[in-house]
Amino acid sequence: MKTERKTIFLVDDNKSNLVVGSDALNGSYRVFTLDSGARLLKMLEKLVPDLILLDVEMPEMSGYEVLGKLKDDDRFRSIPVIFLTALDTAETELKGLSLGAIDYITKPIMPPLLLKRIELHLQLLDYSSNLEKMVEEKTREVVALKNAVIKTTAELVERRDETTGFHIERTQQYVRVLLEAMKTHGIYSKETKSYDIDLIVQSSQLHDVGKISIKDAILLKPDKLTDEEFAEMKTHTTSGEKIILQMKENTTDDEFLEYARIFAVAHHERWDGRGYPNGLSGEDIPLLGRVMAIADVYDALVTNRQYKKAFSHEKAVDIIKEGREAHFDPILVDLFMEVNGLFAEISSRFSG
Repeated sequence: MKTERKTIFLVDDNKSNLVVGSDALNGSYRVFTLDSGARLLKMLEKLVPDLILLDVEMPEMSGYEVLGKLKDDDRFRSIPVIFLTALDTAETELKGLSLGAIDYITKPIMPPLLLKRIELHLQLLDYSSNLEKMVEEKTREVVALKNAVIKTTAELVERRDETTGFHIERTQQYVRVLLEAMKTHGIYSKETKSYDIDLIVQSSQLHDVGKISIKDAILLKPDKLTDEEFAEMKTHTTSGEKIILQMKENTTDDEFLEYARIFAVAHHERWDGRGYPNGLSGEDIPLLGRVMAIADVYDALVTNRQYKKAFSHEKAVDIIKEGREAHFDPILVDLFMEVNGLFAEISSRFSG
């Protein structure tokens, strides 16, 4: 099977140079000859070449000007350009390379040298492209591995308290619904403008990681906790924060872990200041903590727990509505009232 030939644009206002260059290259490449920078730019709207051979001294628009236009256009910025010129000085060569040309060939054109220089540059570009693909693939593998480790860790923690299956998947999807609705409606737009929702949703898996530090006698107790036991249970928020801060000391993935830290420490704070661990109130509570508060409480209400039977979706919605301006951010409760049907679908889809 033949490999498709690379495409080269040869741009020069001198027709004899176009003929010489075309004759030299036609046996190895698809060659398009153009006699001005303007025609090159027009041709690029139809076809993007693998490489451009560009004369420097041309009327109306010099090669330097043409290269500047190419570098200013996202569509054409990455096309490699080799300058052709009769100006054999260090200054002109430096100017061309500084503008972004990959090489500088002096005239008169020597066909064997031209062919060899083009061959070497295209080989280098192919190598660079393949290397970039390999790095991207390896990065995807590392990210997938990281996510798998985080998911497994979070699930192991959740299983300790015999939480109904798929709690992590459900709360992740509830968080996604709220964040996407916030962006759609322009709610808290100053904060959400920079949000990477996929990254945030991944980090939400660690919101209860601090439960790993809670004794089984408390975590698995089917009856109401004593004041002392509840005080220890509440420490899962600060323990989770400490665990994530320790992770941050050993990685550069600060954004992901900062989101996770907020989820861990702030999802039991209340709008009225009666939550824990820090008794924050109103907008002093980090936004992601306020989002997770609704997601986590809704999931607790509609699933079976050691101490209660699952409530209906309608009952859970009523309880969250009643918690407006007390337990929950009133703006987020109003948003929840619009999208709670999606919560019901997620709860049903990921039922344990």
